[in-house]
Amino acid sequence: MNKLVVVDGYTVNPGDHSWDGFRAVADIEVYDRTPAPLLIERARNADLVITNKVRFPLEVLQQLPRLRYIGVSATGYDIVDVKSARERGVTVTNVPAYGTASVAQAAIALLLEICNRVQLHSDAARSGEWSRNPDWSYSKTPLIELAGKTMGIIGFGRIGQQVARIAEALGMRLISTRDASLDEIFRTSDVISLHLPLTPKTRELINADLIEQMKPSAILINTARGLLVNEQDLAGALNSGRIAGAGLDVLTVEPPVDGSPLLSARNCIVTPHIAWATKEARARLLTTVLENVQGFLEGTPRNIVNG
Repeated sequence: MNKLVVVDGYTVNPGDHSWDGFRAVADIEVYDRTPAPLLIERARNADLVITNKVRFPLEVLQQLPRLRYIGVSATGYDIVDVKSARERGVTVTNVPAYGTASVAQAAIALLLEICNRVQLHSDAARSGEWSRNPDWSYSKTPLIELAGKTMGIIGFGRIGQQVARIAEALGMRLISTRDASLDEIFRTSDVISLHLPLTPKTRELINADLIEQMKPSAILINTARGLLVNEQDLAGALNSGRIAGAGLDVLTVEPPVDGSPLLSARNCIVTPHIAWATKEARARLLTTVLENVQGFLEGTPRNIVNG
């Protein structure tokens, strides 16, 4: 039976799903996390590997001559040197579309938190601030209504389109890269939501030049990739009041072990890359990962990214 090693299974399945389907098709070893010094030792005898964030550059691939398949348990696959994998006869697959609903929901959740600051006001009520206030209605921050405002969507794929549907239901007007330039979107939008893949062209696409075009009342949402944004430029704009707020599920370095200027920036909500991670989305993800493995073993591979 083929040997399958899951090198970092915890974020995808912290224990609320089963690996039994994989055990039916391969001899499987599951590691919650694999630090770089242990990767070769753990994957040396693997025919197939599943990875979420553990990187497989050329220097790793060269030390795994038995490897024939890498299943990326995510949509983005920049963690694998796909060109070198193809040259070495290693098939690489990914999982498209599993998190569309969850990521769109998270983007809107970040936006609503900035507009209504629900947790802040709940804490104020529970701590007694509201009780001590003479007014029956007590708010700690300005509250923002989204109806009638313009949502600018950068990247109009599946997730961008789902965000657009929710924004429309909230009464927002829409503008996107499907029908307008970046400059126009940044000049006219009240909210800008990023849904782009990370490529050399999109790296730090959001920088001081574009931010300078935004309305002072505008809000930036990023549930895509942290490296789409120049963190220093965004933090500077937030701290100076140049823009009103930001909601981010992603940072340049994750986890931000050495900090990030955005963690202490003014009016900035940061969540730890969880937009994709609902139980439902992870169930869809694991189903497709298994189908990808089965397809490869049966000679009918699917979702290949280096074909």
